[in-house]
Amino acid sequence: MKKTTLSVNINKVATIRNARGGQVPNVVQVALDCELFGADGITVHPRPDERHIRYADVHDLKKVLTTEFNIEGYPQQSFIDLVLAVKPTQVTLVPDPPEAITSNAGWDTIEHRDFLTEIVAEFKRNGIRTSIFTDTRAAIIETAALIGTDRIELYTEPYATAYPLDAAAAVSPFAQASEVAHQCGLRVNAGHDLNLQNLRYFAQEVPYLDEVSIGHALISDALYLGLQETIKQYNQQLIF
Repeated sequence: MKKTTLSVNINKVATIRNARGGQVPNVVQVALDCELFGADGITVHPRPDERHIRYADVHDLKKVLTTEFNIEGYPQQSFIDLVLAVKPTQVTLVPDPPEAITSNAGWDTIEHRDFLTEIVAEFKRNGIRTSIFTDTRAAIIETAALIGTDRIELYTEPYATAYPLDAAAAVSPFAQASEVAHQCGLRVNAGHDLNLQNLRYFAQEVPYLDEVSIGHALISDALYLGLQETIKQYNQQLIF
């Protein structure tokens, strides 16, 4: 039984395209192929410098996707305007500034409570499901619930780093965090450095896990396995 959905982050496809210009590989076609091959959703993270996904890509994807569309990013005004114009299934708020290479921490929801409350309320008024990127601390998750978000996304790099050394110890904070979120009425997503080696154990041990968003590892695996086989194998990690 598959209890956790797989959203494929296609940022790295756009990175390859942008290295040469033009439309090869075609980001929209790859997203459609991901859906065809079994992805439950598509994730993009547009940045202001458009170094991978472009704002135009987001509009193009919205026109054709039939699965869940998740747009993640730092909520500066240009990002907010984009999300409100596109109205994806879900928006995931991450605390990385525009110059960051990738997300590397969750929100301090206590410090940024007022800021996040206003933004979450605006998205929810527009019928967009909201998710806040967090770490595993109970107080951070409890404050996320007070902010009014629908979900949190657990930042899983610490799990991925510790998993080869002690899997049980690595996953324990995430299982506890998911329990806290559930008690607060929040649903739970997760992402960052999940891969074919560590995904199944994470999904088995973390209760109430609704969605994982995976990009870098999945696209890298597809270079060897092919996109269809890779998505099949990632989905298999979520069946138990």
